[in-house]
Amino acid sequence: MSLRLLGSVAAIALCAAVPAMAESVKITLLGVGDVYNYAEEDGRGGFARLNAVARAERAANPNTLYLFDGDMLSPSLQSGFDLGQNTIDFTNLVPFDLAVPGNHEFDFGPENFMEKMKASKYPWAAINITHADGSPIEGLGGVMVKEMAGLKIALIPVAQDTSPEVSSTGSLKFLPTVESAITAAKAARDEGADLVVGVVQTNMENDRALIASHVFDVILSGDDHSYATAYDGVTAYVETSIDGQFLTPIDLMVEVEEKDGKRTISWTPNFRFIDTASVTPDPESQALADTYTAKLDETLNVEIGVAETAMDSRRNVVRGEEATMGNLITDAMRAQTGADIAIMNGGGIRGDRTYDAGAKLTRRDILTELPFGNVTVLTELPGNQVLLALENGVSQIEKGSGRFPQVSGLTFAVDPSAEAGKRVSEVMVGGAALEADKLYKVAVNDYILGGGDGYAALGGGKVLTNAGGGNLVANDVMAYVEKTGTVKPAVEGRIKKLGQ
Repeated sequence: MSLRLLGSVAAIALCAAVPAMAESVKITLLGVGDVYNYAEEDGRGGFARLNAVARAERAANPNTLYLFDGDMLSPSLQSGFDLGQNTIDFTNLVPFDLAVPGNHEFDFGPENFMEKMKASKYPWAAINITHADGSPIEGLGGVMVKEMAGLKIALIPVAQDTSPEVSSTGSLKFLPTVESAITAAKAARDEGADLVVGVVQTNMENDRALIASHVFDVILSGDDHSYATAYDGVTAYVETSIDGQFLTPIDLMVEVEEKDGKRTISWTPNFRFIDTASVTPDPESQALADTYTAKLDETLNVEIGVAETAMDSRRNVVRGEEATMGNLITDAMRAQTGADIAIMNGGGIRGDRTYDAGAKLTRRDILTELPFGNVTVLTELPGNQVLLALENGVSQIEKGSGRFPQVSGLTFAVDPSAEAGKRVSEVMVGGAALEADKLYKVAVNDYILGGGDGYAALGGGKVLTNAGGGNLVANDVMAYVEKTGTVKPAVEGRIKKLGQ
């Protein structure tokens, strides 16, 4: 166990207040995560509504903990301009009691996260992130103990250990999520915590392992972009939705009894569902949102072309099959660079929407689809490395992983039932079979060129246009649409799934 964790847990022993012989206490826990877009969508979500709920919960019960379980600095249209500062501005209006960094906190590099952390009016913490040498990160806390109504509540903040694979974490070290969380929770309990709350940014598979450990009273989890609640009689659980659209404060009705010198704690959870479509936005936050929107509208509501065919950028599509938006983006990358092949990781396409045939495309549309600020890079690779890259891209297709490849200039077949690493076949480039030793010009974004999303196979080639000399992928797509005028991407068999 690290010295930081030992020191944090030891602080529990310093909390000495004990309730009376018999006492009932209500503790409210409000968790939220994966809040990217400051504005509402279809009258739901956004920071103005989220802040209104947080203010109301604190006003209704002073024993409220407002907790963030990861992902807000990126990706969003606005973060492409200010590297996530807008989310800090909004959350500083109604500060969290604790915030855990998600993988997207590092999309613009660890230095940007450090800057945003310093600009926050609330503490950030994660027990499993250190410098490469294991030393603690200045300003990033560990286990936090809050004392409320005589109860000692240990907050266990844990980040996603796969962050280095899916974001730009630099040399930071991420210890195992589940193991770190369980070890810290047990230590907190041993040191006298009355309630142990996990604030975690991790996937549902890890969530299930944490719940099954039965060392937590409550787990608030982000990362999956979904909403869920559960209670198995030991641990209460909330998967905290996306963009603050659906919120669930948990009221813990805690009974504290002391008999013959022995103190016992029991509690029952009350899950309250809030659809933020029914919430009146916080006026101060809405005023800030209106300011941001006005500036964006002036810049981005400029038409650049027309989509003659319907297009699809929904998350499940771009991460699991040939997508029309993926075809448009990779066609643009290939056209703008003169590449033989273009590959785009589906997780880099973020619009999560459909476009009707005849839709007028704007700068806003393209930047919403491509908010990360990635640069188009042209590299030269032999065919065997291209094949390895494709194998990596489909290696987690069953999980809906963001590494799934959208492509241009080549076609291939994939068998999802086959062993990972042996799923790709029938690879054709320009109508001819892929040759293992032949060199191909491949357009990719700088993130996957650097090994992001597991694309190590893209490294080691001869880089023909480096990140410093390339254009933003979004700019390449906008230029392509403007030049073409009318685009008509279609699903045309670039990716064929076998066994279907």
